[in-house]
Amino acid sequence: MNNESEKPVTVRTFQKMKQNYEKITMLTAYDYSTAKYIDECGTDAILVGDSVGMTVLGYENTINVTVEDMVTFTKAVSKGVKRAMVIADLPFMSFNISKEQTALNAAKLIQAGAKAVKLEGASDFILDEVNHLVNSGINVVGHLGFTPQYINTIGGYFVQGKSYENTLKLLDLAKKLEENGAFMIVLEMVPTESAKYISENLNIPTIGIGAGKYCDGQVLVIDDILGKYWGNTPKFVKPYANIKEIIMNAVNQYNKEVKSSIFPSNENSFFLPENERGKLYSVIK
Repeated sequence: MNNESEKPVTVRTFQKMKQNYEKITMLTAYDYSTAKYIDECGTDAILVGDSVGMTVLGYENTINVTVEDMVTFTKAVSKGVKRAMVIADLPFMSFNISKEQTALNAAKLIQAGAKAVKLEGASDFILDEVNHLVNSGINVVGHLGFTPQYINTIGGYFVQGKSYENTLKLLDLAKKLEENGAFMIVLEMVPTESAKYISENLNIPTIGIGAGKYCDGQVLVIDDILGKYWGNTPKFVKPYANIKEIIMNAVNQYNKEVKSSIFPSNENSFFLPENERGKLYSVIK
């Protein structure tokens, strides 16, 4: 990287990238080493997503993820990052209760190393919370379209904004998030045309996930692009590797070699000096 690209990414960086029509890259990460690799590749932002509940903790969805969980994973990720902006999800019911409680929970994630927090939805109450967080010195990313934390009320994984009227509603919510201080908005599972229209009518960047190529940037779950996650792969995911196959091949080979006494070999073992070995065997005799 050149000196400019080595500078830590900030809110101003993203604003300039939108103005210059430069695409923003974002990936999720949940641990130190993965975050380090992602950062060294020049990725602009790393999201410590509440998707950790599904990819790491084995939950059915994101609902059971706690603030304490997010603090733990945010600490791990932030230690591996030098350049990318670390953004942490506010998990289910860690906000939308009171502005004070939201600020306290967001502060925990910032103190854990995040440079911004992301929250889902844009009700009047949430908009007030966004405003309160920004005025408290905490950067906020919005999240519209399909919002996983509302899975029980939405009733399933459905594309959002599938009409002219609903697209305008999403744009209205996006503008309200912008007006209340959000510096970026994630658009999830939104038709390409709708996401394009919303992106063109906002001053802040949009990050798409299942929202087509016209957003200002893209985000995917790292386990999905590596082919590691064992669940159903969404349509909007493009695997760039098959880590699952690599892991299973390695583990199968390891099991085989241990059971057949091939591993550990002499190259993987330590030995006594010859004179000490002789003493030991003389005692055994």
